[in-house]
Parts: sequence; C-alpha cells; structure tokens
Amino acid sequence: MWRPLRTRSASPAVKVASCSTNHTCSEGSRLTGTRKKVLVIVGPTASGKSAAAEAVDELIHAELISADSMQVYAGMDVATDKPGAESRRRHRYHLLDVAAPGEPFTVVRYRELAREAIDRVVSAGRLPVLVGGSGLYVRAVVDDLEFPAPRGPLEGARARERLEALGGDELYARLKRVDPEAASRIHPHNKRRLLRVLEFIEETGQPFSALQERWARRRSIYDLRMYGLRRSREELHAAIDRRVDGMLEHGLVDEARKMRSLGLETAAQALGYKELEPYLAGREDLDEAVSRLKRATRRFAKRQLTWFERDERVRWIDAGGKGPLDVARIIVGQLREEGWLEERLVKKENGRCE
Repeated sequence: MWRPLRTRSASPAVKVASCSTNHTCSEGSRLTGTRKKVLVIVGPTASGKSAAAEAVDELIHAELISADSMQVYAGMDVATDKPGAESRRRHRYHLLDVAAPGEPFTVVRYRELAREAIDRVVSAGRLPVLVGGSGLYVRAVVDDLEFPAPRGPLEGARARERLEALGGDELYARLKRVDPEAASRIHPHNKRRLLRVLEFIEETGQPFSALQERWARRRSIYDLRMYGLRRSREELHAAIDRRVDGMLEHGLVDEARKMRSLGLETAAQALGYKELEPYLAGREDLDEAVSRLKRATRRFAKRQLTWFERDERVRWIDAGGKGPLDVARIIVGQLREEGWLEERLVKKENGRCE
C-alpha cells in the first residue's frame, strides 16, 4: 500500500538547502528555458477544492501538494479538515504532517519543501497539483518572491517583545516615521498587522512598501495554470455550516482540548481551536462557541476569496451545483484542449474528460 512521503523538519541534523542557492531545485529553470508545469487549485474553505483536486487525480497521473498553512502540523487533523486515511491511500499527498505543532515552521520552509516535492513529482512523470486555501503559501511556491532571512529564535523573540510593549498608537507612529506609504495602507488599530510590518522592517532594513511593490508583480517560476472554485454566498455559508457540524462529529472538541493542554501558540491561534477556548475554559456553552466558529469561518472564507480574486491568473469555476468530478472534467478538458496537458498524463480509462 502506498504511503505519503513525509519529510520531517524537526531534526536539526537534516538541512534542506534553499532554492536560492541550490540550483538543483525548481529555480534552476527560473523564468528562462523550459519551466516545469504545475496545476494550482485554490478557493475559500468549503468550496470543494480538495475534492476537485482528488477528482483531477482520478482523471490524470498527478500527485497532490497541500497548500494549507495548518495541515503541515501533525495531530491538527479535524480542525484543518486534513485528508483522511482513505483519501491518502487513494491519492499521493505531499506536505501533510511535516511539522510538530510546537515546531517553528515558516513560509520559507514550506516553500523549500513544496518545491522539492514538485521536482520529485515531475521527475516521476506526473503532474504536480498544488491545492489549498493559504494564499501566501501558494504564492511563495509558484512566484519569484523575496522573503526576509529568518533571525535566530532568541533575537526574534526579543525584537517582538520590545515592539509588543508599545501601544497601538506608538506602533502606528513609528511606522509612519520609517515607512509612511506602508502606514497609509494599514488601519491604526490593527496592532497585529503593525507588529508584523515593523518586524519585517527591523529584520531587513528595507521599507515594507518596497516589498509590496515587488509582490505586485506576479511572475511564476513555473509553467502555471491556476483554477479557483467559488460558490454563491448562500451555498458557501451552508457548506461551511455543514463542515463545522461534521468536524464536531469527528472529534473537534477533543482535539481542541488536547491541543489546549499542550499550551502551544500555533494551536491556540488556529481556526477551530481558538473559537472553542471559552467553552473549554467553562465560560460559555458549546452552542455559543459553535456559532462563533461558524461566523469566524465565514469571515475567513471571505478573506481567502478576496486574496485569490486579486490574482488575474486564476480561472474561476462556479462550483455551485457541480460535483468534484464535474469540476475536474472542466479543468482537464480545458487543459487538453489548449495542449497544455500532455496526453500521456491522461489515464486511458478517462480519455473523455469534456
């Protein structure tokens, strides 16, 4: 029986070279010459993107690479709606369970592992399918972006403590002094965002607005095709409610209680756990916590949709009333018609995908 390749990053003895210095990585074909083909499927939570990606894998020879910032953590299964044992038996998944919940795991680390997975999939003669709703993680993998070099944990913690000691007004005033353009794009009361931007400026010595300008340019290092799934507001909200109810049936409360007992910041901030905290602390009943979780998930889905709608490369599919196989046939059919998808990748029993 096939088992998903799990690249562990916990051991300090294993060092993965950054693609910026190791030219055996995907960036060896960066923007010039023959670029590796990558299919990307995105969308808000509960839009059906994971099921659609699995259906694509039923039609063509592919492997799936998760682009979910929380599914990388082992044990955080129900809250992240991680593919279950049956899905992982039927489909080759990458970037699931590659870090312990308390382990530092950055977007740069994710990019390294995801690009290595893409290289392996292509070398195996299959099509990499990047699927998920973490917009930053998707862009980090497919685009030619810069990230600040990570600091040591002690140095980073001290800098954050120093900034967190400041009030929101002081943080905003400081940002206006060092990068007024960035300050003009952030609400003065958004302390979390102000902290992140000021941390970036301290780490790199560069204005954050300059980074934003570079990020506005969408240049992929791959031969890319991106599809997005969306549904009507009413249908998406109903799907979110069903998902939350299903998570509760599959043990979300017990999983949240276990993560709470570990006292980990990553788990405490994860959608699905933090909304249950007042219930677990005995401050409210479960119905109130579940209602809050459903509302928070709807807001999260809206933010995801806003992120992906800014990317003009995304081809949107109205998934309303369509099953996963219907969506997969649309994607595969279009890619075959364009000649982008090599016919050798189409499974013989699924020769007709229109």
